[in-house]
Amino acid sequence: MPTFSRRRFLTASAALAATPFLSRLFAADRKPDPANPVPAANTAFGCDLYAQLRAKPGNLFFSPFSIETALAMTACGAKGNTLAQMQKTLHLSADAEAINGGFKSLLAALNGDGKDADKRGYELKVANALWGMTGYPWRKEFLAVTTANYGAGLVEVNFADEPPARKQINTWVEDHTNKKIKDLIPSGVIDSLTRMVLTNAVYFKGTWEKEFDKNWTKDGPFTRGDGTKTDVPLMRKTEEMRYAETDDVQAVELAYKGGETAMTVLLPKKADGLAAVEKKLTANTLAAVAKGMRPTEVVLTLPRFKAETEYTLNAPLTALGMKDAFDTRADFTGMHTSPERLFISHVLHKAFVEVNEEGTEAAASTAVVMKADSARAYDLTKVFKADRPFLFVIRHTPTNTVLFAGRFEKP
Repeated sequence: MPTFSRRRFLTASAALAATPFLSRLFAADRKPDPANPVPAANTAFGCDLYAQLRAKPGNLFFSPFSIETALAMTACGAKGNTLAQMQKTLHLSADAEAINGGFKSLLAALNGDGKDADKRGYELKVANALWGMTGYPWRKEFLAVTTANYGAGLVEVNFADEPPARKQINTWVEDHTNKKIKDLIPSGVIDSLTRMVLTNAVYFKGTWEKEFDKNWTKDGPFTRGDGTKTDVPLMRKTEEMRYAETDDVQAVELAYKGGETAMTVLLPKKADGLAAVEKKLTANTLAAVAKGMRPTEVVLTLPRFKAETEYTLNAPLTALGMKDAFDTRADFTGMHTSPERLFISHVLHKAFVEVNEEGTEAAASTAVVMKADSARAYDLTKVFKADRPFLFVIRHTPTNTVLFAGRFEKP
């Protein structure tokens, strides 16, 4: 393995000591598009949601972008207080044209602007879809906006026939996450009151710019959050990489091939220091990636790991201020023209990540399930049984001229 240079390590550390760590760590080297407000909104929302989810012990992994995108599509059909609360929670401005255009531009960039994975050096795919109740009166304006900016075409399904409807959506999710996300929508979530499911799927696969040598991977002790220890496969390498540290934390950036993606690892110096570091992960400190980090020769040890997580996000999103959307106060009349009142019954999210010597594979999917208020719902399946007297007319439809009219009373 290459020789570790303590002089270069100390030089880089000293250069970083004068400014707050986290504000340096996530300041941009590669300048984002200043005209696109979506990345900053996504970062702020991700930090807020992390703060809600971190209280539960154990592994935590999710895709802020997947959740933000699915909810942003949903917000295209929201109005009044419902829309205002969603915009605030998602850190999106009231300028719908700028926000929707920002998502369109960002989705095109993330999907490679037409480049294939070989030319990019990594694989990254994002897809959206709308699943709407067959025959429901969706607003053309809503469908036009979601199609044009999010690539989310409408697929009509019959939610009253739950098994095939659920299978169709879950299969789409599997297909767009390389089979990593399965059964996003469990049994019992959709039923005859379901009117729409808005879905997002994200898939990433990247190879390290400099891979770990498998021969250096050895089992070693890993201290869990509760202080207990267990042996895990630990990958090792020594090389120059971007690095920063303060009294509380160390940070290292691992680049993937292609130069457009990277993983930043934050390591508390104290065994019980994770909670303190998590509290500092705010929107202001996650403005971008690693401006204060310096090329430094680092002896790196990193676990080889795999994690799968799933969340129902109703409570965290409500706590962040998105209250009306989840009850009968919701106003989603920008979506449809029916007399029903729609609300969000579930926001479901699943995520997968695997980190090994070659690189990283990660996937996530989000589903926003819209239902009708049962007190106001009407049956979309109409039964017409002419077993009693009735009237009828015969007309010329092009001119809407009634040619004949009658009543049938006795067979």
